[in-house]
Amino acid sequence: MSEVATRPAALDQQDERLEVATGIGGAARAFLRRVRGGDLGTLPVVVGLVIIWTIFQLLNPVFLSSGNLVDLTMQSVTVGVISLGVICVLIAGQIDLSVGSMSGLAAAIVAVLFVRHGWPIAAAIAAALLAGVVVGWIYSVLLNRFGVPSFVATLAGLLTFLGLQLYLLGAMGSINLPFGSGLVRFAQVSFLPRNLAYILPVIATVAVFLTGLQQSRRRGRAGLSRRSVPFLLVRSGALLAVLVFVTWYLNQDRGIGWMFVLFVVLVVVMNYALTRTAWGRSLFAVGGNADAARRLGINVRGVYTTAFIVCSGLAALGGILGAARLASANQSSGTGDVNLNAIAAAVIGGTSLFGGRGSAYSALLGVIVIQSISNGLTLLNLSSSFRFMITGLVLAIAVGVDSLARKSRALHGRA
Repeated sequence: MSEVATRPAALDQQDERLEVATGIGGAARAFLRRVRGGDLGTLPVVVGLVIIWTIFQLLNPVFLSSGNLVDLTMQSVTVGVISLGVICVLIAGQIDLSVGSMSGLAAAIVAVLFVRHGWPIAAAIAAALLAGVVVGWIYSVLLNRFGVPSFVATLAGLLTFLGLQLYLLGAMGSINLPFGSGLVRFAQVSFLPRNLAYILPVIATVAVFLTGLQQSRRRGRAGLSRRSVPFLLVRSGALLAVLVFVTWYLNQDRGIGWMFVLFVVLVVVMNYALTRTAWGRSLFAVGGNADAARRLGINVRGVYTTAFIVCSGLAALGGILGAARLASANQSSGTGDVNLNAIAAAVIGGTSLFGGRGSAYSALLGVIVIQSISNGLTLLNLSSSFRFMITGLVLAIAVGVDSLARKSRALHGRA
């Protein structure tokens, strides 16, 4: 009886020793322990991305050229921004199948108001974003007040907004945006000045270090394990080296586009909201167990409302950026594989379809994986059929890894 009683305490002491060992070696051991416990984090997607890039580079040396990587970053923004909103509803344990149609509708709204009715571009963009917010609110009302499953509500929205998009575009089916407009120039030819491009990695690294230091001190005051200053310095130094190298390499061609910077800023802001605010903690709690969250006093309906509003709003923003990138809003805007790629990017990046787990960086990593597949196959002159099959295979693997990780965490928790 005493052996059974003392075993959990021994395990707890072992776990605490691993957490307290805050040096580089201790951090590595803690990381391995989390992996064995099923907390894989971004490891699978990073490994997968390395494999994909290696294969395409061997098949076509142009793939990892600076010019092609600049194109890849710019091509990733539209779906990436949409996927960032999808992450919110997935974490909350819901789904939005209409993000593609919402993005196409937002593109049509901007084109119609700006080109046909002569609205200022800022007002047209604001109207499109407002439409996204209203749509998200409608979904939350259908779920919260009438109990309509999000799968059904958003599927109806997919069809409805596709029809509304076609109606707004009219018989011509396409509206071109002026190339001289600020929106189109922002999406196509606006790149960071080279000196500023090197300053941003320094700012980002300092922010990461200060944030980690603040968190470490806060955990120390609470009597919890914390990371040492040498570890934070090494981590920040490695991050700075990587960011500076990437910046230098992309600057061998056109550099880093402002539109991609906007996407990265949105990812950072979303990561802060998910990890450092009460809203983010509530979102994870509701996605993990809505009934338990409700008993804890969390406004579950309010969480669903904000998740859908953020999702539809970002879908609208993604559609606007997509139209600006193409300098056109047409019947194919937001259609095709945009919808599925946005959801797939979130899942491939590490967000769980089962709710309660995910990260804002899932959108960044996932969309780079999907866009890398599309870009690489295009360079090889292969048809889109291969892209669909390979993306589907990668998605199936990602869901399988997530399922196995959940089982491993459950077994580890019972142990």
